Amino acid sequence: MKVLVLGNGGREHALVWKLRQSPRISKLYCAPGNGGIADEADCLPVDLKSLASIVDLGEQLRPDLTVVGPELPLTLGVVDEFTRRGWAAFGPTKAAARLESSKSFAKEFLQRHRIPTAAYAICDSVEEVRAALAHFHAPLVVKADGLAAGKGVVIAASKEEAADVAAQMLNGKMVGEAGTRVVLEECLTGDEVSFLVLSDGERVAPLVVAQDHKRVGDGDTGPNTGGMGAYSTQTIVDDEMRDWLVHHIARPVVEGMKAEGAEYKGVLYCGLMMTARGPMVLEFNCRFGDPETQPILMRLESDLVEALEASIEGRVSEGNFRWSQDASVCVVMASGGYPGTFEVGKKIGGLDEAAAVEGVKVFHAGTSKQNGEFYTAGGRVLGVSARAAELETAVGRAYQACEKIWFDGAHYRKDIAGRALRK
Repeated sequence: MKVLVLGNGGREHALVWKLRQSPRISKLYCAPGNGGIADEADCLPVDLKSLASIVDLGEQLRPDLTVVGPELPLTLGVVDEFTRRGWAAFGPTKAAARLESSKSFAKEFLQRHRIPTAAYAICDSVEEVRAALAHFHAPLVVKADGLAAGKGVVIAASKEEAADVAAQMLNGKMVGEAGTRVVLEECLTGDEVSFLVLSDGERVAPLVVAQDHKRVGDGDTGPNTGGMGAYSTQTIVDDEMRDWLVHHIARPVVEGMKAEGAEYKGVLYCGLMMTARGPMVLEFNCRFGDPETQPILMRLESDLVEALEASIEGRVSEGNFRWSQDASVCVVMASGGYPGTFEVGKKIGGLDEAAAVEGVKVFHAGTSKQNGEFYTAGGRVLGVSARAAELETAVGRAYQACEKIWFDGAHYRKDIAGRALRK
C-alpha cells in the first residue's frame, strides 16, 4: 500500500520510522518532511497552511492511507476533504479538532460533560481579564485560545503579570491571532502526564503513558516550549489509574463529541495534571504529541498501520497494540535561543556516532540536508531517543548520544526523566 505522512517534525520522523517497519507498505511519502526523514521516505513539497496545496498533493498521489501529523492541517479540514474524496485519512475532522484549536471550546466542553479540569474564565478584552482576576489566586495560568505551537501558555506569578501577559496576547504581540481570546486558569500542581488513546468514534484504546518536559531549562525553569523531552515507562501510572483515565476522561470525551455531532476519530492526547484532588485535564491535542510520540513508538512492537486502519474503519480495541515492557526516553536538542529568536543553517556533526550507541534512534525535527551534510532548520532540531530494559539505562544512552552530536548553539535539558529516576 501507498502511505503519505503530512508534517516535517520529530513526531513525523517517528511515524515514518515506525510505518516503514510494516510489511504492508510498498511506498512511503512524507510532505514536506525534513533532512532526516528524506533518508526513510520520499519527501515532497507541500504548504501545510494551505488546504488546496494538500488536496492537490492527494490528487497527485492518491494514497491508500494518509497520516496527519501536525494540528494545523486538521483544523483546516484535511481529513474532511480526503474522506469526501474517498481517500482514507487518519485523524479527526475539523469540527472534532476544535478540542485543540480552541481552548475556550475545550474548557466549556469539559464543563458540559463534567470532566475534571481547572477553574477558568474566558476573556475577550483586557477589561474582562481584570474583572476575572478577582476570582483567582496567584500563581495562575494564562492561555491563548488558538494554536500557538506550544508557546501560548504562561504561568504568571502574580495577578499583575497575568494581566500584562493577557494584554500582550490580546493585542497580538505575543502569539498573533492565536491570542485574540484568552483563558485564565487556576494553577494546578502535581505530576503532568501525557495520556493518549486511539479512538474510532465510539471505542477507545490507550497507548502507553508518557511524561513531557515543557519548560526550556533544567528544573522546569524558563518559558514553555513545544517540549524539550519525554519519557515512557510502565510505572508512570498503574493499571488501575489507567483504567480510571479511560472511563472518566477519554471515553466521556469521545462520547460527548459524538453526542454533539462531531464524532472523534484518531489519536486523542489528554494532557493531565495528577493533583491531590485527582487527575484533571490541562489540554487536549488532536494528534500524536511531540516529543511524546518518539518514546511511545519506540515501545510499540505491533504494526502501526493496523492500528490506524482500526481507527478509520471503526474497530478499535486494546488488541490493536502490543507494547514492550522497556523504558524509553527522548531528549530534544534545540537551536541557541529557542524558544525565542534563533538562527538556522548551522552544520550538524556526530550523527553517525550518536546512532551507533546501543538502543538509540536520532529523530530529526528541524533539519535540512545539502550535499550530504545536515544543517539546523528549526527551533527543535533533533530528538535523541533511546530504549532499554531500565529507565536509567535508556536515559544514559540518550545522553551519551547527545554528547556525540554538535552544532553551533546547541542546548538541551540535562534532567529529562530526572524526577522519575530520583523516585
